[in-house]
Amino acid sequence: MPERLGPPRETPLFDRVALVGLGLIGSSIARAVRHLNLARTLVAIDGNEAVVARVRELGIADEATADVAAGVKDADFVILCVPVGACGAVAEAMKAGLKPGCIVSDVGSVKASVIAQVQPHLPKGVQFVPAHPVAGTEHSGPDAGFATLFFNRWCILTPPDGTDEAATERVRDFWQAMGSKVEVMTAQHHDLVLAITSHVPHLIAYNIVGTAADLETVTQSEVIKFSAGGFRDFTRIAASDPTMWRDVFLHNKEAVLEMLGRLNEDIALLARAIRWGEGDKLHDLFTRTRAIRRGIISEGQETAEPDFGRRREGQ
Repeated sequence: MPERLGPPRETPLFDRVALVGLGLIGSSIARAVRHLNLARTLVAIDGNEAVVARVRELGIADEATADVAAGVKDADFVILCVPVGACGAVAEAMKAGLKPGCIVSDVGSVKASVIAQVQPHLPKGVQFVPAHPVAGTEHSGPDAGFATLFFNRWCILTPPDGTDEAATERVRDFWQAMGSKVEVMTAQHHDLVLAITSHVPHLIAYNIVGTAADLETVTQSEVIKFSAGGFRDFTRIAASDPTMWRDVFLHNKEAVLEMLGRLNEDIALLARAIRWGEGDKLHDLFTRTRAIRRGIISEGQETAEPDFGRRREGQ
């Protein structure tokens, strides 16, 4: 395990943690929890029996089951690591097993919809603190996870009005223990920010890779053989989990459509500048965007060196 995660805690943050969904995010949380001793007992829950069997083979949880209600029984902390469109059904299925005082959270990149889906199913005395770790790769499944996925990455918490502050602080402590930087904001603000920083870029990536594949004048072999850096980066993003991203766009449609409208207006201005040879406008835009890239690097959210095929730390 990477040393930078630090040594295991002497006293776990939670007695019993249950993870629902053991894909990239869920299995990464599991590995970090085990390494850092953040839970006395870690339970992995997944509706796919093959995933449950693989989790047992990997040894990344103390218990593994396909039964959601049984898996969350007696848990102090439950994290939903499923596509955002499935959160409501999972919340309904697990509600009978939740004990008073339990904290429920999630990892979805859409927050207002998740709150609307989950909150009505939670019994009295159960606190809901939605979370979004802004981290990931294009890989999925229990084998894709690694313990340092969240190290030096942001995790955004969006507790609804009336949430117990102590519960929010416990969730903050959990993510900080895994190396995340934590910020709290409203669900609506989160969804607007992520629409432009994550959701629309993914939509553009899916679209441009699809367009290249559909071009009649360029064979598929040429698209692959002559992939320059820009297109290659788009293909990495476009390889992300289809189910997860389908749900993201359907559950954050208003913010995504708003940002797409702005993007279309800006593209029209760019097309005009190219058509009329307005090089100064192009140069000004490219200079501004270059500064944003340098700012991301200076914040430690990316490195300047090239990596043709994203490195997976901690493996």
